[in-house]
Amino acid sequence: MRINLPRWLIVAAALSIVACTPTQDESHKFVSGHIVVHEVFWGADHDTPYPFTTDGEISCVYYPDFGIEVYFEPFGYIEDSSIGTPLNKAAADALKRDGMEPNVPYSIKEGADLSDAVEIGLKACRDED
Repeated sequence: MRINLPRWLIVAAALSIVACTPTQDESHKFVSGHIVVHEVFWGADHDTPYPFTTDGEISCVYYPDFGIEVYFEPFGYIEDSSIGTPLNKAAADALKRDGMEPNVPYSIKEGADLSDAVEIGLKACRDED
């Protein structure tokens, strides 16, 4: 049995479904990203010395209520159960708020300038947005 509905009726029904679909609330939007970093290649793109004791990833997490959190995770410790080293205030505050501490070995070199590393993390989230 074949039902012959006019095309305009099908289009009108489809449009009404789409028009009534709620939009995503931006206050609950979650964005994350990461950039792989290596000491060997750092100097090609950055004026500051490589700030970490090993190679890994600079990652970011953005929650509209808290801001962009930037972390460093060394290779071999990039997984869901790992808690990276916080690189900015938002990340440090988030860990403190949640009662968590970094659980990865290696970290930041003593006296390191983190400005480029933090900017990389912030950019990773902005580019994913």
